[in-house]
Order: sequence, then C-alpha cells, then structure tokens
Amino acid sequence: MTTDIAPDMWDDAPAAPAYDRQLPQDMDAEQSVLGGMMLSKDAIMDVVEIVTGADFYKPAHETIFDAITTLNAKGEPADPVTVTNLLRERGDLQRVGGINAAYNLVQATPTAANASYYAEIVREKAVLRSLVKAGTKIAALGYSGGGANETADAAMAELNAAVQIRDSADSALLGEDAEDMVTELEELQKNGRAYGVPTGFADLDDLTHGLHPGQMVIVAGRPAMGKSTLGVDFLRACTIKHNRPAVMFSLEMSRRDVQHRIMSAEARVGLHHIRGGSMSDSDWARYAEALPRFTSAPLTIDATPGQTVMQIKARSRKLKQRHGLDLIVIDYLQLLESGTSRGRDNRQQEVSDMSRNVKLMALELEVPVVVLCQLNRGPEQRQDKRPMVSDLRESGSLEQDADIVILVHRDDAYNRESERAGEVDLIVGKHRNGSPSTITVANQLHYSRFVDMAHT
Repeated sequence: MTTDIAPDMWDDAPAAPAYDRQLPQDMDAEQSVLGGMMLSKDAIMDVVEIVTGADFYKPAHETIFDAITTLNAKGEPADPVTVTNLLRERGDLQRVGGINAAYNLVQATPTAANASYYAEIVREKAVLRSLVKAGTKIAALGYSGGGANETADAAMAELNAAVQIRDSADSALLGEDAEDMVTELEELQKNGRAYGVPTGFADLDDLTHGLHPGQMVIVAGRPAMGKSTLGVDFLRACTIKHNRPAVMFSLEMSRRDVQHRIMSAEARVGLHHIRGGSMSDSDWARYAEALPRFTSAPLTIDATPGQTVMQIKARSRKLKQRHGLDLIVIDYLQLLESGTSRGRDNRQQEVSDMSRNVKLMALELEVPVVVLCQLNRGPEQRQDKRPMVSDLRESGSLEQDADIVILVHRDDAYNRESERAGEVDLIVGKHRNGSPSTITVANQLHYSRFVDMAHT
C-alpha cells in the first residue's frame, strides 16, 4: 500500500542511532488506521479501544491521531476538512506534511471496516518497540556499575513498564462473573470472614479484616507513643502466631534491639531486665519457654541503615521469591533515603515520592506494607493532644497514598494523672474500605507490647 504523501512529511520521525536496526513499525497499518478513522465515526470508537497516540511510530501520525480524537471528544466531525483546520489552528499543519496530509490518508484507505484490524498491528509493533527499548536500557543498566540488587530491580521495572500498558483491562459487564461472585460469598458464609494478615488485635481485625495485599498502612505517632511497638506487634501476630513470612526493615533500631523487643513481648520479661542483664530465674524460665517460638518464626530483620525504597523493594522481592512474603514493616519512613539529590532541596517532594513508591511496591509485590511515620508537633499544640491525620509530617501525599492510617495516642504520656493510664488509642483516621474508628488496647510497654483490653 502506498500513498502520495510527500517524502518530507515524515522528516520529524524519531531517529534511532542507538539501535542497530530499524525499530519495529508498519507505516501502511498506521496510515490505514488514520484514514479509517476519518472515514467513519464508528471506526474511531473501535480504534481508541486498541491504541493510543503514543503507539504510532511516526510523530506526524500521532499528531493527526490526537487531532481526530480531540474533534470526536467534542462531538464534532473528524474528516479531512475539520482535521486539517484543527492542525492549522494548532500550528502543526506543515509539520505533518501540509494541506494534503489528511486527504492523502483517506484516499489511501479504501474502507473503514478494517480499521480495528490495522489498529491491532499498530499496537503489536508498539509493544515490540517498547521491548527493544527496554532491552537497550537494561543493557545500559548492566554496564552502569550499580549494585546487583538495585540494577536487577531497575531492570524489572523497565521490563514491567514496557509491557504494562498491554495488560488486559479489568473490565466486564456487571453480571458477567456473577457465578464466581456467588461462589465467593458461599465460601465466606461457610468459613467466616475473609481475613488478610491478622494484626493480633481482635477489634482492629474486626474493623479491617486484617491487612491485605497491595495495602499501604501507615502507623503514626509522636516520639515514644509506641508506633514501633505496634509495628512489632503486627509482625509477631503474622510470624509467631500464624507462621506467615514477614520482613522488618529497621532504619532506627539495630537487629539485636528488635530481637530483644520481640523476646520481651513473647516471654513477658521486662525489656530493661533483658538489656540490663538482670533477669531472674523466673524470667529465664519464661525466656526458655518462648525461645522455640522465637527461633522458628519466619521473620527476617533487615537493619541496614540508609536504605532507599528501591533497595527495600529489591530485597523484599528476593525474599518473596525464596520463601514467600505476607507482610513488610518499615520503621520508619522519614529515615528512608530518596536515592536522588533532588530530595535534599525539597523535602516535601522527597517524602511524596517515597510515599508513592511504597504504595507502588505494595501493589507490585502484592503484600501489605506497614510504614511507621513521625507526626509533626500539631498534637502537642492542641488541648486534648489527640493526633489527626493532618498531623502526618512533611507531606499530604502520605494520607493520599495510604489505605489505612492508624494514629497511636496515649493520654498518660501527656498527663500522668490521667484516668486512662495504661490505655492506648489506635485511632483509625483513614480506612479506604471502611469507616474511621478508635480501638482501645492496653499498654504493656514494660514488655514492649500492646494487648487487647480483654487480655489484661
């Protein structure tokens, strides 16, 4: 198939000096798609379900495609006359080949009936080009001299980006999978609620049904409120009580500090006795009784300082591939490194980027990610001292990206004469799949743990 298009019409086509061969493309298919769209409004509807402007190899084709879809979105006809006028108004007419460009495309297309067939060809070539480009970038990453884990993660990200746009849409008629939906409901009826990863707190699990894959859960509080304690409680419930694999990335505490906290909570031995070497005989007995549960728990503790989200994702992916992974806890977000120099100039943007990357990590790995965060001084400036989601430090993106936000508050931390001494409020300030609520648990910080009120 050929056209009368002037040779210089495509002078703005992308040069490819970095590639040994011409990138995959089909000019005849691209021209037939555009010609068919200008011949039939129905063809436009068919084509836009298959391709986007970025799928066209020639920039001129992408420009014409954008003009056609712009006119159609306005409810206006998209024929050679209207397309040419719009290109002229935008100053793009000469760049795409002049006044005859749209007319030549239509003349070279005998029928609009095959537009969707040619669109599939354009789409296929776009995928192949993306893979070629991703392969080139991956090769460059291999020669860059970076760390193996980080390079592998970046390479996977390039490959995922190349094919992600081709994933099938999660689209169906309302009742198309009704049979599957009924089966799921019957299973729920038979087995009870569908829980994710249990948190270890009955009321919190009743509210959230556990922590689910892809969720970003923020646990936030002012210093010394117990957010790290709550994070460790989640890990204990996941790994020791339910034998499900998890990892904790501790950017503040050493690996030994985390181990001591877990053993204090499990054995009910005062943390100060463990750290101070003053354990009694009864302490040693409880310690020995808890030790088998401790040593068999599928919990990895990574206390490598100064990690980036990319490094955490790479290590988490490796753990999931080797042993499976049901929960990630990061303590805490403000100690993460951005991995770029830009963040040092704009801390708010840096935290926003890290927040979004943590959420994307949860979705990509299909694991709930619990991120501990510092709150700003807002609670201390209010009379009742209760924290709010708006107190999240340094970025509103944290609230936006999180599926659940849990604020840890202890009234007796501010008022030693409080009538609520020993109580801790877990304020669920945001719950994407449910209502906000406040769960009260008991403070046993001498054992480095919180427990349900019924267990005190």
